[in-house]
Amino acid sequence: MVTKRSGSRVPFDRAKVIAGVSAATKGRPVEAATIDALVDRVEETLRAIGNDVTSAQVGHAVLEQLRDLDEVTYLRFASVYKNFDQAADFRRELALLEKN
Repeated sequence: MVTKRSGSRVPFDRAKVIAGVSAATKGRPVEAATIDALVDRVEETLRAIGNDVTSAQVGHAVLEQLRDLDEVTYLRFASVYKNFDQAADFRRELALLEKN
């Protein structure tokens, strides 16, 4: 189960994760099989946490996987997940990405 920011609880939906990652990879050289493998790793990470996770934990697990996959995809996903609203947000996240 995933606890959302609103406090509601919903079943984990692999399709939603795939859709979010697919949107972030649009136009990038990332195969569908690579996205499936990434989501497999996200699911494994979440299972290790337990049966109940937060939406923040889901987002963080996705970002961790995207960090190694493609920087542009990572920034696109982060911009939605972290609600970027100005260029400084992108610069800050890029600096963190380059640091790691």
